[in-house]
Amino acid sequence: MAASSPTATTALPPLRLLIAAPRGFCAGVDRAIMIVERALEKHGAPVYVRHEIVHNRFVVDGLRAKGAVFVDELDEVPDGRPVVFSAHGVPKLVPANAEARGLDYLDATCPLVSKVHRQAERQVQAGRHILFIGHAGHPEVIGTFGQVPEGSMTLIETEVAAEAFEPKPGQSLAFLTQTTLSVDDTAAIVATLQRRFPDIVAPKGEDICYATSNRQAAAKAIAAQADAVLVIGAPNSSNSLRLVEVAERAGTRARLIQTADEIDFGWLGDAQALGLTAGASAPEVLVRGVIAKLSERYAVIEEEVRTTTEDIAFKLPRGLEAS
Repeated sequence: MAASSPTATTALPPLRLLIAAPRGFCAGVDRAIMIVERALEKHGAPVYVRHEIVHNRFVVDGLRAKGAVFVDELDEVPDGRPVVFSAHGVPKLVPANAEARGLDYLDATCPLVSKVHRQAERQVQAGRHILFIGHAGHPEVIGTFGQVPEGSMTLIETEVAAEAFEPKPGQSLAFLTQTTLSVDDTAAIVATLQRRFPDIVAPKGEDICYATSNRQAAAKAIAAQADAVLVIGAPNSSNSLRLVEVAERAGTRARLIQTADEIDFGWLGDAQALGLTAGASAPEVLVRGVIAKLSERYAVIEEEVRTTTEDIAFKLPRGLEAS
């Protein structure tokens, strides 16, 4: 029998892959994950974590495999076991309840979120009512509202809400913002508030965190050159969702995926230049996984598009520092 002829290899179509930098983990996320890992090393499993430490299923599953147990509330934490509070921050009542039970707790709240908490306390102490720009139901918003007495803050989600708010007669105002918002949307809301209330007190420094701003700027840069953009992140990750919006506002279609398995090649269509970025709680391993998956279908030409360099790191809580 004659040997069959070898199958001709079809050349893969080229794909210019524009990879945003900065992307992925920020200093606050790095710190939060390290707190859980160091707590496991120090105390052994299980270490309990109230809510997702960060909004990423891959990260949460990885920590769960090491012995972390994720719970919704403190009453699920048994006596004698350590508990970690998530990077998004918690209301004051949560650590107070932990102390009342004698629980050993570690606060992984991002220091930039803690800064907003302190500003909220100061503004209320100064007799001002706070207009807090953010998204209802987000853990960071819940945590910030829980720093001050009920009724001290009003949530402002949109420009329409900023136009509609009516202060009490003679009421002094200040505004603060969630750290993971759209830079452009927030600027528009702030402009509305400052136009309506010229004496409103602004935060000292920018509340939107450096990582959110940097990732949005990088997303704009890749979207300007791409036919489509993929954003790696969780559907409950505010900063990841904002990256999708940023790309779309630049006129480029964009889609959020959690892992390479969610790539819709039909949606990619005949894109010749694809932008790729990742939210602040998405690890680099997921980025490399997406690139590997794309390389099965395309001759990928990687180009990193860097808009700034980050060198920020946050200290760990006392007792968890590297020996």
